[in-house]
Order: sequence, then C-alpha cells, then structure tokens
Amino acid sequence: MGDTILVERSGGVATITFNRPQKKNAITTALLDELDAAMDAAVRDHTVRVLVLTGAGGDFSSGADLTDRGGPGGGSRTPFLLHMRRMGDAILRIHRFSKPTIAAVDGVAVGMGMNMALACDLVVATERARFSEIFTRRGMAIDGGGSWILPRLVGLHKAKELAFLSDMVGAADALAMGLVNRVVPVDDLPAAVAEWADRLAVGPTVALSLTKGMLNHAFDVSVDQALEDEARSQHVTFSTDDLKEALAAFVEKRDPNFSGR
Repeated sequence: MGDTILVERSGGVATITFNRPQKKNAITTALLDELDAAMDAAVRDHTVRVLVLTGAGGDFSSGADLTDRGGPGGGSRTPFLLHMRRMGDAILRIHRFSKPTIAAVDGVAVGMGMNMALACDLVVATERARFSEIFTRRGMAIDGGGSWILPRLVGLHKAKELAFLSDMVGAADALAMGLVNRVVPVDDLPAAVAEWADRLAVGPTVALSLTKGMLNHAFDVSVDQALEDEARSQHVTFSTDDLKEALAAFVEKRDPNFSGR
C-alpha cells in the first residue's frame, strides 16, 4: 500500500481516506490502484461489514488530477480510452461493493470526486460541503457515472441543469434535491457517520447485501422481475443464521445479535 489513501478499522467498519490534501484529494492512477487493493481486502475480510469513504484535510475530492503523470493529461502513452475505462472501473467497484458504503463528505466533492461520493449507498455531508459536476467548465463531458446516477437521484431536468451549468451546490441545496442523505455541522461528521456505520455493521449482512443489489437495479427491471428477485432473495435469507436469530429475538423480546451469516 502506498500513501495516497489511508485505511483504518473500527469494529466492523473500514474507513478509506483519500490522502492527497495538498491537492484537495485529486484522484490519480496511483490512488485508484491503492483504492482497488483496499476494497479487495475489505471484500475478502468478512469481519468488515461497512465501508466508509472520506477525504483528508477538509475536502472529499476535487476530482481527477489532470496533471497526473500517469494519467491522460500527464504524457502517459496509455490510450485515453483505457484511462477512462480505468476510472469507470473504480466507480463500478463502489456501486457494486457487496457491503453498505457511506461517503463522509466535507469541503469540495466535484467532478469524479462528486460521483465517487454519489456511488456510495449513503452520503453524509457537512454544512460547508460543496458539490459540482464541474466537467463543462473544463470543456469536458460528464463522466464518473454521473450521467447514470444523477437522473436517478434528482430527475432528468435537474440532472441536466447540474451537468450543463456546472454550478457549485451547497450542502443545504444538495440535501433538498436528494443528492445527500444528511447534513451535519463540521465537528459532528465523524460521530454522524459512525452512528450509521455502527448500526449497519451489526445488521444482517446477507439481507443488507441482497437489498442493496435489488435497489441498485430497481430502475432496470420490470415489477415482475423485481417481485421475483425479492422472492429469490427471501429464499436466501431464510437459510441464514441471522434470520433464525431475528425470529428468536422477536419471541424473546430482545434485540437480535446478528453474526453476519
């Protein structure tokens, strides 16, 4: 592991921190490589039940580092399309991560940085957080999965406004339009994220994973398929220890102690 990300563990929660504060955590190919390795480790480690993404130094991420020597703007001989697919793969990894994910956003989250945050299942932002699909200001088309996630979060016309105009959106407006789940004072961000992460970390892991997968595909399937997916998912959950524990806890009038199995 290099030094462009930091990884910390607290109980069942793994926190990955983008660690390039001098560049507002701009994303490089090296950072993506380290992120891949950290996420691989979190998938393999069954004691990790929740993943948190955040940034060091008071910012989430200013997006792709256009001066990255290993990137398309830094003289790399790798074809540009392959660079873009590499960034797309990173976004897809977050969307498809089998465990719940939370973005803890302070400061700026713009461009690919914004879309990495939106790729998480839940987004908690500070009052000073700011978001922008900044691409058109740089003469670029939207990327990082923004063309897919924005219409699903805010509707087509609002998505076009955000993508066409590239305006900076404050935390309160981001909350009002559904880009984030919760806005808290700066000093309360760690506690607010920990509250949700700790609740998810002691939840029924299999049920949460299946629920995440179905919700992620909700706009891509018919109601018939959704009902079939639900039936198949419940078939799986009824074979888990966690469901047996939940039923026992209900009968015994106590909180369940989910093992994640």
